Amino acid sequence: MTPELTALTLAGLLQCLQFAAFAVPANRELGVGYTSSARDIPPSRQLSIGTARLQRALNNHFEGLILFTLAVVVVTLSGQSTPVTQTAAWVYLGARILYVPAYYLGWRPGRSAIWAVGFFATLTLLLAALI
Repeated sequence: MTPELTALTLAGLLQCLQFAAFAVPANRELGVGYTSSARDIPPSRQLSIGTARLQRALNNHFEGLILFTLAVVVVTLSGQSTPVTQTAAWVYLGARILYVPAYYLGWRPGRSAIWAVGFFATLTLLLAALI
């Protein structure tokens, strides 16, 4: 497995951990009756600030993971794994790991800077595949 694919696999596992970190308090706060329903109506209670931040960080990673996956697949299938692409993949993963506590703790503007590092690491992978 290439280092890029390893980073992608670990990013997928991070997404699973983020889901659990959000789902457990969300179930406690909203009740299993609501979270297991079709959610046709808004909940009668709001998520706490921390749980809502975990949900937004989870959703943000879903969005970032799509582009990162595309980049890793293109680099891998085209056989263009290099030290640059390998480093970019690990930088992405590191940024996503840091992003979760940064979002949860409300770090400003650090959270946005961490997000940008992950985004530019993904962009690096995409551009490297074209060169």
